[in-house]
Amino acid sequence: MLVNHLNKRLARFVFLVWAGLATASFTGCSKEAAMPRLAGEGATAPDAYLVSSTLIGEYPASELAARIPEVPIAGALVRYPIRVYRLTYRTRNTDGQFIMASGALLVPVGTGQALPVLSYQHGTIRPDEEGRAPSYYRSGSEVWSVVSVLASTGYMVSAPDYIGYGASKAFPHPYEQAASLASASLDMLRAAREFAGQQQVTLNQKHFLLGYSEGGFATMALHKLMEEQYSAEFPVTASAPGAGAYHKSAFADYILKVDKPLSFLSTYVWVLDTYNRVYGINRPFAYYYNQPWATQLQADLYSAVPDRAALLFTPAFQQGILNRTDQAMLAAFRANDIHDWRPKAPLALFHGTADDYVPFFNSKDAYNAMHLRGATQVELRPIAGGNHFSSVTEYTLQAYAFISQYR
Repeated sequence: MLVNHLNKRLARFVFLVWAGLATASFTGCSKEAAMPRLAGEGATAPDAYLVSSTLIGEYPASELAARIPEVPIAGALVRYPIRVYRLTYRTRNTDGQFIMASGALLVPVGTGQALPVLSYQHGTIRPDEEGRAPSYYRSGSEVWSVVSVLASTGYMVSAPDYIGYGASKAFPHPYEQAASLASASLDMLRAAREFAGQQQVTLNQKHFLLGYSEGGFATMALHKLMEEQYSAEFPVTASAPGAGAYHKSAFADYILKVDKPLSFLSTYVWVLDTYNRVYGINRPFAYYYNQPWATQLQADLYSAVPDRAALLFTPAFQQGILNRTDQAMLAAFRANDIHDWRPKAPLALFHGTADDYVPFFNSKDAYNAMHLRGATQVELRPIAGGNHFSSVTEYTLQAYAFISQYR
């Protein structure tokens, strides 16, 4: 396989360009006022999703290869120059109303053939790191570096910002909410296809999906949505999600039962806030969190919290989940359990076995549940001894090799 031909210098390249993919803590920020909806739009789907396109730039292959000068071997993957566009498009917010969203579209130039489409779902972006969203296409972001190299190998890459970034940054990001991550990614694909038609970019019918961490969760949600509801419009060729929290119900139990430090509790606060708001539960912070953190988090959702669940969460919340009496939040978790379904297209689950940020059981549970449902093209690819961050390099190399065999 391709991975066997890539040496340690290329692995270092991937590590450098993915550095900062996700983080375990947040700095403070203030919530912004809601952006007005597009005039005259409600729940009815638009005739066209693409609103506008702006050329960010055209980048020769030599520049892409030189973006990481410490690793000259990066040039071995680069084949074509790429053009990068910022697309704005319509998608549904969590309330079902259409709003303006955005993303980056990377188009290889001069391939002489119909292009496959790669939908790339980015990892966690802290609220104070808005500039890392794909549509800004800034140095140091995932899309500017490693994803640009992937595009230069001959994929048209669709990279949604998600709701809460770019054109929709006035709205709160629905962190780890499967439905909105999937729909924002799917509608970006629709906008990308409309753009390709306008620009006479020829596409084939192959669609590949990649993403790690929150991007892995979004990739799984998108794969599920595409196969179950839009298989004729967007057939999935292959997908390779990495280290996603696919089994939310089991994850909640794990957090509330384990008696050890957990580095990710600040991000879990973000998940609970999203579900509390999106599913209309609307409980006060004091229901979920002990003092002084309830007051602190109400003022700044992204402030530091203790690393032990027993200190952070109230006994009432813990008991409601573990005793199965908190029906509202349990239903929200179940709505985001995306591990138990039957994919048809090839799917490879990558996950570090020592991941203490998104535990390995999320991918293992998905693999087991899918096989019990009769899925025959699902693989579990454990990354032995890898944690959430050290596994990124191997994930990137192996995921690229996995999808390449179906190209």
